[in-house]
Amino acid sequence: MKLFVHGIPDTPIVWSPLVEALGLSETAMCPALPGLATPAPMDFAGTPDAYVDWLIAEMEAAFERDGPIDLVGHDWGGLFVVRAACLRPDLIRSWTAANAVPDPNDPWPLIAHLWATPLLGEFLMAISPPSDLEKALVRQRMSEGLAAHEAVHWKRESRRAILKLYRSGMKVGASWDSDIDRIHPRGLVIWGGSDPYTSDETAETFCKRTGATLELLGNCGHWSIVECTDDVTGALKAHWSG
Repeated sequence: MKLFVHGIPDTPIVWSPLVEALGLSETAMCPALPGLATPAPMDFAGTPDAYVDWLIAEMEAAFERDGPIDLVGHDWGGLFVVRAACLRPDLIRSWTAANAVPDPNDPWPLIAHLWATPLLGEFLMAISPPSDLEKALVRQRMSEGLAAHEAVHWKRESRRAILKLYRSGMKVGASWDSDIDRIHPRGLVIWGGSDPYTSDETAETFCKRTGATLELLGNCGHWSIVECTDDVTGALKAHWSG
């Protein structure tokens, strides 16, 4: 089973080009993070640990049906995948994180700090219409059709979920660090070398520590999974074949 976990401000549709290129359109699992493209349960805490618990429940159900899982995550989804690979390696055949890995020394990009700031985060969300998100995604080389679809989900509920996640999650690199050495050994990190939000050094340091393979795509930015679909497809096929 292949299970793909999207990031923020994305929805599961972000995986469509890659899943199609991999020939997995009929079989891949691409669940929606609670509170973003789908409503969150009333008692959902919206913290990083809550999302990891949600992911592990999805993994347990998939494992029961189909056996060990190949996990793939991008952005926050990549962080959740790494954490799940540390807590439940017994459910996993392999894991892949794209353009995000937990790092206790990661300073986080400016937008993360702005969203994490009470009142300022709400103000910035209020003055950011869906059209602005669509334009920003296109500038970062997402296709116009895909960007337009993602922008449709830029609603009050999803914005609140994003603020809640960032305000509870800016220290996950430090809080999850003690368990990194428990991670499943078969890992791959895919990294857009032109990512404006984080550095290659973060990926290199993480891979040296964990033994994960690093696939550095110098011509890609943060959305490497849609910018460089062919390269990512090849890297995943090689990773899964062992």
